[in-house]
Amino acid sequence: MSPETAAVSLGRGGEPGDPLTAPVSLTSTYRFGGRHPYGRDGNDTWEAFEEVLGALEGGRALGFASGLAAASAVIEDLPVGAVVVAPGDAYNGTRRLLADLESRGRLTARLVSVTDTEEVLAASDGADLLWLESPTNPLMGIADLAALCEGGRAAGARVVVDNTFATPLLQQPLDFGADVVIHSVTKLLSGHSDVVMGAVVTPDDDLHGRYVKRRSLHGAIPGPFETWLALRGLRTLPARLERAQRTAAELATRLAAHATVEVVRYPGLSDHPGADLVAKQMKGPGTLMSFDVAGGAEPAEAVCGATRICVPSTSLGGVETQLERRGRWEGEGHLPPGLIRLSIGQEDLEDLWADLDQALRRRA
Repeated sequence: MSPETAAVSLGRGGEPGDPLTAPVSLTSTYRFGGRHPYGRDGNDTWEAFEEVLGALEGGRALGFASGLAAASAVIEDLPVGAVVVAPGDAYNGTRRLLADLESRGRLTARLVSVTDTEEVLAASDGADLLWLESPTNPLMGIADLAALCEGGRAAGARVVVDNTFATPLLQQPLDFGADVVIHSVTKLLSGHSDVVMGAVVTPDDDLHGRYVKRRSLHGAIPGPFETWLALRGLRTLPARLERAQRTAAELATRLAAHATVEVVRYPGLSDHPGADLVAKQMKGPGTLMSFDVAGGAEPAEAVCGATRICVPSTSLGGVETQLERRGRWEGEGHLPPGLIRLSIGQEDLEDLWADLDQALRRRA
């Protein structure tokens, strides 16, 4: 079954008379004697979503209350004093979580450039966990997943890949040897800016059981209605991704030629530093990019404030095109001050270009 078919067909009842769409199971408890003793331990709506995502990633999926709840479950499973290797330009929430745990003596974080394979492998010596992002958020760095998964595991580290930007339709890290895949379901998987949810996927039964325990003990469970919305969004992921990716490729090309744009970071551009790896390990360059506005922070903020269709907001992956200057956030001081992250939605290409172009020209 192709991923496009799996996204639509799985997670549904198969018997005559079953509802075509998985229902929302809004219950906090169950009659004694069934599969689930309590609402924190299981839910039919979770299981429908987890069946689809697990099939797409090639493992067993678990839904969580948010992407950070999923990340916390994986990191909290490590022993006290663990060493974690992670990208220095990873998602801000991940870096803040690691910094908080390190400040309390819970772990040691070694931050690396994920695009420098030798640096990452050297740092993985003696590490308990190797955390990878590819593409990274928001610098769009591409990691050599095959080399890093093999090298990380050889060094004795558990390898985790945040696959939020690529989604399983473009990249399946478990195929490269990763132990765990993380998703912020809030983003492209649900795709409508109306859900906060996360997920963990692993092919390892022992790890799966440990993350189930973390989810239950920490109470980091997703709401049934949020899960139902995420499942509905997942059904249309193939179509949304195809359209947005096609638009992104053209917008990246036009932005790269714009007089007020200094650099565009999009994995689909031939001059992207990771272009060879994109062709090797991804089925497409995705729907996210970042670009630097000439002049720095003030002009970039002006661009974000001048768009009429593109929505200035801090998330990504929705049906609406979203943009923001990432440097406005605490913990993003390593980024170019004029960097704008752009998440492409479902609008008409020419409308989006006209909107971006007029905002950039107004800034000039």
